[in-house]
Amino acid sequence: MAYTVIWYGKQGIVEKVPFDAEKAARHHALATFPARREVDGIVAVEVRKEGGTVVFSKAGGS
Repeated sequence: MAYTVIWYGKQGIVEKVPFDAEKAARHHALATFPARREVDGIVAVEVRKEGGTVVFSKAGGS
């Protein structure tokens, strides 16, 4: 099953990154979120299943 990490900025979707496994997608989102928040102004990240169901999300930022 495919998963997508979706990065959100203040104006909406900034980037979508595909992954084959939920664990890898979730790890990527958690590990990268603090740096992307600082550098890219990311305010939230989601991991979604192929059908669109959100399986993980994290928000935070100004």
